[in-house]
Amino acid sequence: MYSVFIVDDEVIVREGLRKRIDWEHSAFSFAGEAGDGEIALSMIQDIKPDILITDIRMPFMDGLELAREVKKIQPWIKILILSGHDEFDYAKKAISIGVEEYILKPFTPDEILASLTKIADALDKESRESSDISRMKRELESGYNLARDKMLTDLVLGAMDSSRAMEKAGEFGIKLRSRFYMVSVSEINSSDDMDKLLEAKSRISSSFGGEGICFFISPETLVAIVQGQTAQACEDAAFSFAESVKHEGEKVEGVRIVTAISNPVEHIASISDAFKEASHLLKRCRFTGLSRIVSSNDVGEDALVSDGGSLVLQENDPLVDRLSYAGESEIDQIVSEYISLLGNNGGSFSIIASYLLVDVIMAVSKVIESLGGDVKQVMPEILSRSFVENAVQSQERFIGEVKVILRKLLDWRNSRSSGRYSDVILRAKKFIDENYADPDICLRSVAQEVNFSPNHFSTVFSQDCGMTFIEYLTQVRIAQAKKLLKSTDRKSADIAYEVGFNDPHYFSFIFKKEVSLSPREWRQKNSLFPVKS
Repeated sequence: MYSVFIVDDEVIVREGLRKRIDWEHSAFSFAGEAGDGEIALSMIQDIKPDILITDIRMPFMDGLELAREVKKIQPWIKILILSGHDEFDYAKKAISIGVEEYILKPFTPDEILASLTKIADALDKESRESSDISRMKRELESGYNLARDKMLTDLVLGAMDSSRAMEKAGEFGIKLRSRFYMVSVSEINSSDDMDKLLEAKSRISSSFGGEGICFFISPETLVAIVQGQTAQACEDAAFSFAESVKHEGEKVEGVRIVTAISNPVEHIASISDAFKEASHLLKRCRFTGLSRIVSSNDVGEDALVSDGGSLVLQENDPLVDRLSYAGESEIDQIVSEYISLLGNNGGSFSIIASYLLVDVIMAVSKVIESLGGDVKQVMPEILSRSFVENAVQSQERFIGEVKVILRKLLDWRNSRSSGRYSDVILRAKKFIDENYADPDICLRSVAQEVNFSPNHFSTVFSQDCGMTFIEYLTQVRIAQAKKLLKSTDRKSADIAYEVGFNDPHYFSFIFKKEVSLSPREWRQKNSLFPVKS
């Protein structure tokens, strides 16, 4: 099923598409809507739909500009343009941007469904072609691609000076001239299934179609060099690219992708330093069964040391980084890995188990310290010698105590708002809670409030909160709507405007989608006032 997002400044058009298309019984799902391009772009960054339907004439940002921006940040999205102007010039511009379909107003629901079906067929075909492992093998073995990847490998490894890099890049049609550069390194985990690995690589390669400077430096490792005229633009592009890699790779069942992103550098000669930085960070980030996107900023300035003017990462305990992001479901996996380290050393069990337990305690202490806590206050009992001695009396006792320690850590960490960005998340949530009634609040405005680029903020928020920005904003608005429906006799249309929806019909649609009841039905069951007929 493909998700569809709708943008049109005419409420009647949005409502018609939302109501007159039988989404439940079609091959498509309704992902959301917006009344102008600026708000839409922010929502699309967060929701990541498969198909965008947009009007061509809108205030603030028109459909063509929106389509152009969407293709930059999420190139997989297919676009259907709506227009009331039968002008060839619009069609030419739409085609040049890469718009898939162009429909003139007025139109019928059947016409829209026919165009969506045509786009879906194209997506299915792309999916089949992207899954073509033999094609991927042929491309990897082609002389041109091998030479290009060899040149880029030499560049990131520092085996090529700047002037030579510029010359060779020109030979391959690569533009290597920018104010800032960042390097991302992505590890593709396919659970030792080579066919799935090749399919994921094929999808990723096909999705970019030569755009961007990216290449596989090893069978499981994708490297990208991202460019930007400002540090923030470069960062936004890097996170956008990483999200695209994650989106395409995870279409293959069982594939998980961890991407590490460097800090920006200002010279071609420093690209190799950025590559080292991202590679070191990637080694430190092991998330069992999870896809993640992390940057050097995510591990903190204390993890960086100066080395002749360039930044490198200290090699810290990988368990520390893992516990900074681990979920409850990963505890058993971590414990089983420690049990495997014990082996069958029956006679020396307590000695080996003592070393392993101390390793866990040290990692837990570091995580607590990194979040501003003190292990002596959070878990003082684990610091005593008697605790260690008692915990290693048997394997069952060892397993039990390690699980207790890890669960306590995760509970404490989550109570602080998980991860390094707890303060950022708390400030963002506070801003949302205070401004949810503003219909113009969006991912970009909240990101600006906390001094983050939109793509970086979107990634951090969803990874730390377990939901997207839009999902959280919707929860806040629906919760406030429930309070008003329960405690007042005001019309639901008025309540819709008060909680930030500028279309009462869309409010009712979202309310029913979230609560499984219409506002009126929910009020009938929960209101403190008699419900008016």
